[in-house]
Amino acid sequence: MYGVVNKAIEDLVKANFGEEKWNAAKKRSGVKDDYFISSEPYDDAITYQLAGAISEEMNMPVEEVMIAFGEWWVLKTGKEKYGGLMEAGGNSLREFLVNLPLFHNRVMLIYPKLTPPEFKISDVESNSVNVHYFSKREGLKDFVKGLLQGLGKMYNTPVEIVLIKSRDAGDTHEVFNVSWK
Repeated sequence: MYGVVNKAIEDLVKANFGEEKWNAAKKRSGVKDDYFISSEPYDDAITYQLAGAISEEMNMPVEEVMIAFGEWWVLKTGKEKYGGLMEAGGNSLREFLVNLPLFHNRVMLIYPKLTPPEFKISDVESNSVNVHYFSKREGLKDFVKGLLQGLGKMYNTPVEIVLIKSRDAGDTHEVFNVSWK
């Protein structure tokens, strides 16, 4: 993953728990990098180590850490660093989700070494869609759930997200049903 991901995790912890907690979590993780360069790729293991250490340090399940990180990614990192790109996704949650499959094509122009996930949308209704998440990376379904929750908040649209298929259950990819009123 790119450094921007690890930097966002750092920002999340510092903003919500303070620099001291970040330093303790980073030390616990065993990650030796003093700082993360946003445009540089890093081994995925670093991100997983950080999430695990934050989970332990904050005494919260890693799933909750990843969901919080997904929301943070949309509401802070996405809006601050990629505001124009986020705004180009649509004028409503439904529009953004329908356009989601094209989103990473634009992101790849910024990060050419990116190995992006793939999203497909199905069962599009006036107040729900199914979001299909395909990725070579495992262990990110809770992050994706957080992203979807963050998008709901970005559009001031309360969402309900239900994981209806998962690689953990033997499926080929994750499918989230996202609904709103």
